[in-house]
Amino acid sequence: MSSYSLFCIGNPLLDIQVSNGEGLLEKYSLNANDAILAEAKHAPLYDEIIKEHKVTYVAGGASQNAARGAAYILPPGSVVYTGCVGDDDLAEQLKAANKREGLDEVYQVKKGEKTGACAVVITGHYRSLVTDLRAAEKFDQSHLSSPAVAPLIEAAKFFYVEGYFLTHGTASILELSQKAAAAGKAFAINLSAPFIPQFFKAQLQQVLPFCDIIIGNEAEAESWASANGLPDPKDLAGIAKAIAILPKTNASRPRVVVFTQGARSTILVTSTEPDSPKVFPVNPLQDEEIVDTNGAGDAFAGGFIGAYVAGKSLDECVEVGHVLGRMSVPSTVGPRSMSSKAS
Repeated sequence: MSSYSLFCIGNPLLDIQVSNGEGLLEKYSLNANDAILAEAKHAPLYDEIIKEHKVTYVAGGASQNAARGAAYILPPGSVVYTGCVGDDDLAEQLKAANKREGLDEVYQVKKGEKTGACAVVITGHYRSLVTDLRAAEKFDQSHLSSPAVAPLIEAAKFFYVEGYFLTHGTASILELSQKAAAAGKAFAINLSAPFIPQFFKAQLQQVLPFCDIIIGNEAEAESWASANGLPDPKDLAGIAKAIAILPKTNASRPRVVVFTQGARSTILVTSTEPDSPKVFPVNPLQDEEIVDTNGAGDAFAGGFIGAYVAGKSLDECVEVGHVLGRMSVPSTVGPRSMSSKAS
C-alpha cells in the first residue's frame, strides 16, 4: 500500500458553475461573496442553473481543491484525500478529475446516495457558493479505521481539513487531530467560511487545541473575532495573534496562523513570535485578467500546505500559496487543473 505524506479530508462536491448570475443572487437572496449551506428555498436553484444557463462542471469541495493544489507541487503519490460520495456519475467525474491531477482518493461510497453539489454563482470578481452536501455529510467516522484508510493515516506526516467538515464530522476531525498531536505530526485546518466560526464556534473550539496551522481569509477572521468578543474585528494581526496563543496540545511545533485578503497582503503570525506579524504583499492581477475567483483560496491553501510538507520555510510557503492562488484566477473553470494553467 502506498505511503502518503499528506492526508486530507473534507466534503467532496461537484461544482455547478454559472457566470453573470446577478439575477440568481436576487432571486435566491444570495450575497455576492459568500458561502452557505443550501436551505429549502434554494432547492430549485440547481435545476434552474442547469436548465436555463450555460454551466461548467468543476471537481470541487474545499479540501479536495487544496489537496489537488498540494499534489501539483509535491512528488507523485504524496497526497491522499477522503470524504463521502454517492454511487453516481458525479462521483465518477470527481474521480476522473483527481486522476488527471495526481490526487489519490479513498472515498467512502454510500449506495443509493447522491454526491454533494455546490452551485457557484459568479458575478464580476465574486463567487457565491450554495452547497447541498448530500452524501458528503453522511461520512462515517468508522471509515477512518477501515482497512483502506487506517494505514494511510498511520503513515501520513501531515493532515489537512476544511472547516466545512465541522458541520457534521467533528468527531472524525477530533480523532484525526488528536492522533496527529499525540504523534507530533502537523494538523492544519482552514476556517473555510464566515459561518463556521459564527455558527459552529463550539465545534471549532474543540478542535483548535490540536491544530498547528490555521488558514483563513479576512471575512473568516472577522467572523472569528466577532464570535469570540475581540475588540476590533478588522485587526487581522490582532486576530491572528489571539488564535496563535490559544492553548495547544502538540508542543513539538509552533502554531501558525495565516490570513489572506484576496489581492491585498497576506498576514502570518506564529505562537513563538505572536507580537511580530509578517505581512506578505500580493502581486495583484489586473482587472481584465480576473475571470473567476472560485477556488483561489483553496489554491492558496494547497500551495501553502504543499510547500510546508516539502519542508519549505513559512515565507516560502506563503509565496507558493500566492503563486497557486494567482494561477487559479485567470480561468473560466474554477479550481480545475492548475497543471494546464502553469504550462
